[in-house]
Amino acid sequence: MDIASVIGVVLGLIAVGVGMVLKGVDTTVLINPAAILIIILGTIASVTIAFPMSELKRVPKLFKILFTNPKMTNPAQLIVLFSDLAQLARKEGLLALEARIHDIKDPFLINGLTLAVDGQSADYIRDVLSEEIEAMEERHRAGAQIFTQAGTYAPTLGVLGAVIGLIAALGDMSDTVTLGQAISAAFVATLMGIFTGYVLWHPFANKLKQKSRIEAQYKYMMIEGILSILEGEAPRIIEQKLASYLPTSERKRILEGSVNNNE
Repeated sequence: MDIASVIGVVLGLIAVGVGMVLKGVDTTVLINPAAILIIILGTIASVTIAFPMSELKRVPKLFKILFTNPKMTNPAQLIVLFSDLAQLARKEGLLALEARIHDIKDPFLINGLTLAVDGQSADYIRDVLSEEIEAMEERHRAGAQIFTQAGTYAPTLGVLGAVIGLIAALGDMSDTVTLGQAISAAFVATLMGIFTGYVLWHPFANKLKQKSRIEAQYKYMMIEGILSILEGEAPRIIEQKLASYLPTSERKRILEGSVNNNE
């Protein structure tokens, strides 16, 4: 589970809820079927108009991505794996990697190593795998765009809900008490629109973009590792090259561990 996403949503709800209480607002005003209908159904309607159904079908999967962590090998473990594969290739040749491919779970890495074992050139392997990454990033970008657009539509729909509420409230101004309550209720839609837009949808879009960037970086590490093995580079050189993708502190720890293991 992606704890950061869960904590963020909970903190957002607490911030608004506690803020309303501190301001003396009765939180029961949020139970407003008309506002909920306008914001939620209206946002869904707008997004449905804006995107083809083939992309909208992916929304449940996108929510799963938002609240779960991808199953990827730790970068440090990936570097160790490529070091072992490089050592095996230098000793027994590229064909010896075929037996190790069956133990690997990542489809992208399997594809790359298979191309290398089959004798494909480095340029061809880089082109094929890079195009696969670009296609993945485009899919992720389209998914994030759905939430970006939802975040754009929701606040505007909140204003629309407030206008509708004000029209209803100002239709009868004979009772000032009722009028005040009606005007207050009218702005609930604006509250919901701004909250969902800027606390949920826009941050969700940003989270999807960040996860896509991390996954792409991870796959580029694999490409460099595969091509380094293909070129016959020493395991130590491969470790240094792949460690450049990591933060400085983690890079230093991995390289120092590698030196100790070699000793």
